[in-house]
Amino acid sequence: MSLGWKLFIVFVGFCALMGGVMWMAFRERKRGRSIAPGDLAAGAAQDNRVLLVIFSAAIGGLLLTLLVAWLVFL
Repeated sequence: MSLGWKLFIVFVGFCALMGGVMWMAFRERKRGRSIAPGDLAAGAAQDNRVLLVIFSAAIGGLLLTLLVAWLVFL
């Protein structure tokens, strides 16, 4: 398999990662409209879910960076 195909697979993984984050963020935003304004616990739980997905995606992006470096330089 050539380097171009390997990097294309990494690119597809990156797009899947970003697509998952965007899907989850839009889903939570849509769900947040039904939360009562005074319900602080539900708002905090929603914020926690969004932050968990964003930070786990950041770690996934760092792992993809390591994968690209391994593919290109080794």
